[in-house]
Amino acid sequence: MSRPRIVIVGAGFAGYRTARTLSRLTRHQADITLLNPTDYFLYLPLLPQVAAGILEPRRVTVSLSGSLPHVRLVLGEADGIDLDEHTVHYTGPEGGEGTLSFDRLVLAAGSVNKLLPVPGVAEHAHGFRGLPEALYLRDHVTRQVELAAAADDRGECAARCTFVVVGAGYTGTEVAAHGAMYTDAQVRRHPMRTGMRPRWMLLDVAPRVLPEMDERLSRTADRVLRQRGVDVRMGTSVKEATHDGVVLTDGTSVDTRTLVWCVGVRPDPLVESLGLPVERGRLLVDPHLQVPGRPELFACGDVAAVPDLTQPGQFTPMTAQHAWRHGKVCAQNVAASLGIGERRPYHHRDLGFVVDLGGAKAAANPLGLPMSGPAAGAVTRGYHLAAMPGNRVRVAADWLLDAVLPRQAVQLGLVRSWSVPLESSSPEVARVAGGPERDAEQTATTGTTGTTGTTGKGSRAERAKNQPGGEPAKNQPGGEPAKNQPGGEAAKNQPGGEAARNQPGGEPAKNPPHPPRAAGKPRRAGDGGGTGPARGSGKARKTSRASGGGRAAAPSGPTRAAGPPADPGPEPPANQPPPGPDIAPGPVKRTDGRHAQGDS
Repeated sequence: MSRPRIVIVGAGFAGYRTARTLSRLTRHQADITLLNPTDYFLYLPLLPQVAAGILEPRRVTVSLSGSLPHVRLVLGEADGIDLDEHTVHYTGPEGGEGTLSFDRLVLAAGSVNKLLPVPGVAEHAHGFRGLPEALYLRDHVTRQVELAAAADDRGECAARCTFVVVGAGYTGTEVAAHGAMYTDAQVRRHPMRTGMRPRWMLLDVAPRVLPEMDERLSRTADRVLRQRGVDVRMGTSVKEATHDGVVLTDGTSVDTRTLVWCVGVRPDPLVESLGLPVERGRLLVDPHLQVPGRPELFACGDVAAVPDLTQPGQFTPMTAQHAWRHGKVCAQNVAASLGIGERRPYHHRDLGFVVDLGGAKAAANPLGLPMSGPAAGAVTRGYHLAAMPGNRVRVAADWLLDAVLPRQAVQLGLVRSWSVPLESSSPEVARVAGGPERDAEQTATTGTTGTTGTTGKGSRAERAKNQPGGEPAKNQPGGEPAKNQPGGEAAKNQPGGEAARNQPGGEPAKNPPHPPRAAGKPRRAGDGGGTGPARGSGKARKTSRASGGGRAAAPSGPTRAAGPPADPGPEPPANQPPPGPDIAPGPVKRTDGRHAQGDS
C-alpha cells in the first residue's frame, strides 16, 4: 500500500509549523512535500533590524532542508490547484513548470500587500516583507545620505535626507524607529556631514500610533518616536506620489526620494481561484481548520478564516502568533485524518504584543502587562529569541556586537529598485533582468495564456483584477502577512487596511536594464489568501502565473532612451542581463536631451 501524499503550499509561519509538526507525527508514514519559492523560513518580526544594519540577513532565515530533514522541498510557487484531480500546478524559480499530486492539501500561502489606488504609489514606493526589500531599503537609505552629503543644493540635500513611512502599525512604527537611529548614526560619525538633519515622517489615517494595541503601548511608541525626531502625523496619508516627493491629504507637499509603504495586507488571491466560500478573501474553514465538504483540503495562516472560539462570531486575526499556532493544530488534524492521533479544534488567546523600537527601547504587554523602556526591550528580545526556530546564538551575538561596535553603513548594490516593485506578491524573490518573468510578460501580452477557467490556466493579472475593493493603482497587489510576528496583531485602521510587517521605501528605477514583467505575479508561498466575495463551491480553477512579481498586472517599467551608445562594448551572453553599474543606478543621461531620473 502506497503512503499518503501530503502537499503544503507555503513555508511561512503556518506552513513551516505544519510541516515540522507533521514530520514528527507521521514518522515516515506519509510523504510530505513543501512547496515554497525560497529554501528558507523567514522570521519577519526581525526584518526591520536587517534594514537598519543590526542583523545580518541570514540571521533571520532558517534553512528548510536543514531543519525539515524528512520533508521534500520543492522550489516554486503554486499557480493552479485542481481539487477534483488532486493536483497542484507550480512554476519553478527558473521558469519550469511542474505538478504535485496529493491526498491531503494544506494551504498556507500567506497574504499580499493591500494597496490603495493612490497615483504614483506603485511606481515610487516599496514594500517591506522580504529580504530583498530589506536589503534594498538599507542600501537606498545609505545612498541617500551619502548623496545628500555631496549635494551642492540645499533643497536636494534636504529631500534626500527625508524619509516618508506610510502606515503606523507594527511594521511602519518599527521601520521609522530603527531608521531614525540608523541615519542619525551615519551623520553623527562623519565630520563632512555636520549640520545635516535626517528627517523621518510617519503617516497614518488612524488617530494614534499602533491603533490596534493598548493605548499605553501606543503612547510609549509615540513618545519614543518623537524623542528621536520622527515627524508623526496621524489622520494624514499620501494623496499622490512622484519621483521628487509626495503630496499629503492635508495639502502639504514633501520633497523626498524615499517612500515606504506599510499600510496593510490582504489574503493571497489564489484562494479566490478555488471557487469555494470565502470571508473577506479568506477561505472559510471549521474550527479544525478543514474546509467543509472537502475532507482533503485544510487551510491555516492568513488564507484561512478560522472561527475564534474565544470570541464567538469572530475569526482569528491575521497575525503570526495565530499563524504559528494554526500550523500545529492543522498538522495534528491532518495526521488524524490519516488515522494518526485525534482531531482537535483551534483555541488560543493572544499572549500580548512586543514592538522593538531600537536600542534599549520597546513597547510590550506580555500576558496583558504593559511595559516600556529597557525592561520592555529585554522582554521583546527575549521573546524573539524564544520564538525563533533557529539561529538564536547568531542573533544574540549580532545584538551584542551592535551594542559595543558602530554599525557598518555601506551600500552593497546587490538589489536594484526595479527588482523589488511594490506590486510584487513575492517579495521573498527579487526580480531578475532577463529571467522567466520576461517570458511570462510576453505570454500575457500576446494572450497565449488563455482565460481563467476550471481546466485552463489564466493570467494572475486577470485574477487579481477581479479582487474586490477596486483595482489598485497600476493593477498591483503584492504584500506581506499582516504583521508577521508571533507577538501581536496588525493595526487595522491604516490607509490600506490592517497594518502588517510590511514594507520599505524607495522609488523604482526609471531605467532598469530590462523592464519588469507585466504578467501577474508568481504564486507566493507565505501565510495568506485572496480577497473577494465567495464564488461558490466547485472545481478549483487552475491559474497560471509567472515567477517574480505582483498579484495583479505589474506596469511595465520605462525603458532607456533610444540612441546609439558612445561605446557599446562587447555583446552580453545570451539570456543574460546587460552589465550594470557598480552600484545601484543613479541619474542616467539620456541621448534625447532630457534628464532621466534614476533610482536615487
